[in-house]
Amino acid sequence: MTRLQRISDFLGLRRSTVGMLGMVILVGMGERMAERFLPIYLIALGGSALSIGLLSGLDNLLSALYSYPGGYLSDRFGYKRALLFFNIIAMAGFLLVILIPAWQAVLIGAVFFLSWSAISLPATMSLVAKVLPINKRTMGVSMHSLVRRIPMALGPILGGLCITIWGERDGVRLAFVAALILSLVAAVLQQVLIEEEPRDVTADGRVLAPGENILREMSPALKRLLVSDILVRFCEQIPYAFVVVWCMKTIAAPVSALEFGILTSIEMATAVAVYVPVAYLADRSSKKPFVLITFIFFTLFPLVLLFCRSFSWLVLAFILRGLKEFGEPTRKALIMDLAPEDRKAAMFGLYYLLRDVMVSLAAFGGAFLWQIGPSVNFLVAFGCGLLGTAGFALWGSDLKSESLLEVANHQD
Repeated sequence: MTRLQRISDFLGLRRSTVGMLGMVILVGMGERMAERFLPIYLIALGGSALSIGLLSGLDNLLSALYSYPGGYLSDRFGYKRALLFFNIIAMAGFLLVILIPAWQAVLIGAVFFLSWSAISLPATMSLVAKVLPINKRTMGVSMHSLVRRIPMALGPILGGLCITIWGERDGVRLAFVAALILSLVAAVLQQVLIEEEPRDVTADGRVLAPGENILREMSPALKRLLVSDILVRFCEQIPYAFVVVWCMKTIAAPVSALEFGILTSIEMATAVAVYVPVAYLADRSSKKPFVLITFIFFTLFPLVLLFCRSFSWLVLAFILRGLKEFGEPTRKALIMDLAPEDRKAAMFGLYYLLRDVMVSLAAFGGAFLWQIGPSVNFLVAFGCGLLGTAGFALWGSDLKSESLLEVANHQD
């Protein structure tokens, strides 16, 4: 085995996973150039704080509503065809925002382009689970999460440059033009590189039928993880849409669009730095500590952000925000491990459906809390995070990779 092959095997890279990762970079780059500045764009188009809250709520609600159909379509038609269809949906949303510069059109377009991450995630997780062995799933999910952070890091900088050069209105619209072009390239790439699934996987009798109650197949361990995850996501989403407003409009020394892009890049670089070593350790040890640590970082961010009033202090806050990704791939891998082997995409989609329907309420409520005061928004978020983290510390499952390997050998 050559050195390159050893590296590829260590990182869980296969032809299909490389195609999936290329798609994630291209679509994500275009999406992040524009999506991160949507609250500023809505204000520039005449939208209010409530329109920003509505956008944030839509993001979570649509993530929930699209996750389960995304999982069903992936199990029913295969992840390759499903991913192509999901890309087309996102491109329709980009095109609408490009053609109609109005805040109402942005919200309608968001129904399409905000769906891409949520509706494609079960398919990408299913791809990882089916292409890689069970003792490489955390690494495979970590590579997906790592690569996602490349556009998250670079996209806001490019979007910030567009705003600096062409202004808040035209700059964001041009960023959406770039998003449309990159999505077209991604659609071609994924069809060339991603291999077709075996027909007995996508067409067997276990594919979920309409009306069948898959919730009964969710294990108690997965349900406990879900409850803690919901509370921790309350902590993230209550202030999420207003972080950019806090940094660029509210604090004593506001940052520019380009500086906010740099802060986001710092966040993503921090996340990227921890993914591979954490995945290596998590595949060989208990998963619970890694998930618990990431819940702690989620919880601390809004509290720390409240006391950051200049760029230099915001750098420290965004490093902390990047560390919240410490155990995220481990959590996703744990969901896939706990899901039935022949319905992983559907169970993953159901998990996100239940989680994000609840979390969307927090995102909608975040706008009203912000109107009371930014400190109220941040402190309520912190309280939700404390509850979720404490609950997982007390009742969360401590599933070990060795046990999973025994299950896999038994299934074989």
